[in-house]
Amino acid sequence: MELAYIPSPSSGVLYLGPVPLRGYAFCIIIGVFVAVWLGNKRWIARGGRAGTVADIAVWAVPFGLVGGRLYHVITDYQLYFSEGRDWVDAFKIWEGGLGIWGAIAFGALGAWIGCRRRGIPLPAYADAVAPGIAFAQAIGRWGNWFNQELYGGATDLPWAVEITSSADGRVAGTYHPTFLYESLWCVGVALLVIWADRRFRLGHGRAFALYVAAYCAGRFWIEYMRVDEAHHILGLRLNNWTALLVLLLAVLYIVLSARKRPGRETTVEPGAAGADGEAGAAEKDAAEPTGTEGDAPAKEGSETSESSETSEGSEASGTSEGSEGSSVSEGPGASKDGAGSAKKS
Repeated sequence: MELAYIPSPSSGVLYLGPVPLRGYAFCIIIGVFVAVWLGNKRWIARGGRAGTVADIAVWAVPFGLVGGRLYHVITDYQLYFSEGRDWVDAFKIWEGGLGIWGAIAFGALGAWIGCRRRGIPLPAYADAVAPGIAFAQAIGRWGNWFNQELYGGATDLPWAVEITSSADGRVAGTYHPTFLYESLWCVGVALLVIWADRRFRLGHGRAFALYVAAYCAGRFWIEYMRVDEAHHILGLRLNNWTALLVLLLAVLYIVLSARKRPGRETTVEPGAAGADGEAGAAEKDAAEPTGTEGDAPAKEGSETSESSETSEGSEASGTSEGSEGSSVSEGPGASKDGAGSAKKS
């Protein structure tokens, strides 16, 4: 008898009046907001403009959702196109079923379109949003808890998840919560990327490649624990092989990129720093007159003052010289006349 376990929700849908609120979709939406919020902060810290991450996410997120659903439907086609199945269910994304590999691939395509429209290098953008994507995955995995899916083998561990649904061949019991393992692993991946990015100043897509490599390493062993239906190749699940291949490609990219383009980009968004500097200079010019314009009146005043002083000095000198000359030429007679005048007055 299990003494403790993680109970599963009795239903993955909550109703707000007639409006259904599906736990799976709610987790995805929260994850997207977290990814955009953190990506925006990191983008600004790297010299980009506020709001650029959200503008590009308008392209990346829809592409990612379509790609994630396509990968799931293609690799698990028997769930939708085999006998007794309804192919319309392939469009019911709220019921679960998003392949991270397709989501990242198509999301990167959408991000590339958005970056190209703004003249931004895709690797720089990917580095900024990498930890946010990992956090978004950590949050999104709880959507599988609402749908009672993505669990491992039976166990009586105190953190086992209780499965009560019997849909799609499920057997009630307690199992390894692989969705929880992956959620915690993704949190660790996000923190690893943030630390490594600060410590080694990763650039040119290497922070994103580190996220991919670290995620794949965890996905390999977590995928190995799962017991849900999947295609197998040489005894391993398809997603095990995918994780292994993508892991090797990510490591190879890190090595080659570090040799070819070491360090980090000095400019991530053309015109971002220059535009801000020009705006600041314009505001300063509007508030204070420039040195040339401000000094002109003062210079003119100085020249006027100097001219007046020169004129006054010249007049005073002339008057003095004239008085002295007059005194010399008039001699004693002038003094008598002056004395006489003084007596008369």
